[in-house]
Amino acid sequence: MPRLHFEDFVPGTTQIFGPVPVSKEEMIAFAREYDPQPFHVDEIAAKDSFIGTLIASGWHTSSINMRLFADNVLLDSTSMGSPGIEEQKWLKPVRPGDTLRSRMTTLETRPSQSRPDIGLVRFQFELVNQSDEVVLKQTAWVMFGRREPGPAAPERPKQAKSPSKTAASDAPKVTPIRVTSDAYLDDLVAGEMREIGSYTFTAEEIIRFATHYDPQRFHIDAEAAKHSLFGGLCASGWHTASVWMKLMAAERERVRDDALRRGERPARLGPSPGFTNLKWLKPVFAGDTITYTTTLTNKRASASRSGWGLAFHHNSGVNQKGEEVFAFDGAVFWEKRPS
Repeated sequence: MPRLHFEDFVPGTTQIFGPVPVSKEEMIAFAREYDPQPFHVDEIAAKDSFIGTLIASGWHTSSINMRLFADNVLLDSTSMGSPGIEEQKWLKPVRPGDTLRSRMTTLETRPSQSRPDIGLVRFQFELVNQSDEVVLKQTAWVMFGRREPGPAAPERPKQAKSPSKTAASDAPKVTPIRVTSDAYLDDLVAGEMREIGSYTFTAEEIIRFATHYDPQRFHIDAEAAKHSLFGGLCASGWHTASVWMKLMAAERERVRDDALRRGERPARLGPSPGFTNLKWLKPVFAGDTITYTTTLTNKRASASRSGWGLAFHHNSGVNQKGEEVFAFDGAVFWEKRPS
C-alpha cells in the first residue's frame, strides 16, 4: 500500500530533497534532444550569448525537480497526476557542476468537489544550488487519492449537451505564419499565431523520458497505467512541455538559417524568465499526435538590459481529435533592432 495519501500533507510543512549533481554531459544531452539553443549545447557559442556561459535548459531544470519530487514523495503515494503549474520562475542559471536540492512546502489542501476519493494539494517548490541560491520557484497542484473518501457530491441536474467545442471539425483552423527572417522585437505583432510543428508520442519515448525524470507507474508501465486514473500509458507533462520546446527550437533555427542565407543578421533570443498558467488538460497517450501553436500576446522593452525586451506568448497543443491537451503563457528575452 502507498505510504502517503491526501490526508498526510499538512499545510505549512517543508521537506528538502537531494542533493543531485548536474553534469555538463547530462545538460548537453537533454538540450540536444529538446532545447538545442547555442547557450545550452555549445560552450564556445555560449560565451557570446545572453548569459555568457553554458547553462541548462529551464525544461531540464524543471524535470530534475520533478525527479526529486517523484523519488521522495510520488512513488510512495496515491498520486494521480497534476492538472498543471500556476507559476514557475527560472531565477538563476544552472551551470555544469552545480548541485541542486528541492525545498517542497505544502501550501494548502482541498478535497475534490466532484470526486470524493480524491484531494488536491498545492505545493511550492524552490530548487536551490550549492550556494543556497534559488534557481527555480514553482507553485503547482497535484491530485492524490484519499485514505478516507469524503461524502459523494450531490448529483447535478442533467443538462442538454451543447455541441463539443473540441471536436476536430470545430477546432480553430491555424494558418501558419512565417516570421520574417530578420524579426526583431520591434517587428513582432501581437495576435500573430503560428504553427510550430506536430509530434507523435511513442510508447518507447514516453517510457524513456519518464524513466529519467518522472517514473510514475502511469508513465512507465503500460499494464499498471490501465488501472490508473488515466486508463493507459501517457506522457509525463514535462515530456509534453519539452517537446513544445523541441519544436520551438527547430522553428527558431529555421528562422536563423533563412536570415543567414539572405545575408542578414538574425535577431538573437535569450532565455525565458518563466511561465504561468501551465495546464495539462488531457493525457497524451502513446500514438497521439500533438500539434503545437504559439501566439504573440504582448511585448515590452527590458528595464534592466539595454537592447533587449521581453516577448510574451500563449502556447497550445492539440491532439489528432482536435482536443487541447496542453497550454501555457510564457515569455522570452528577445533582441531589439539595433539603432
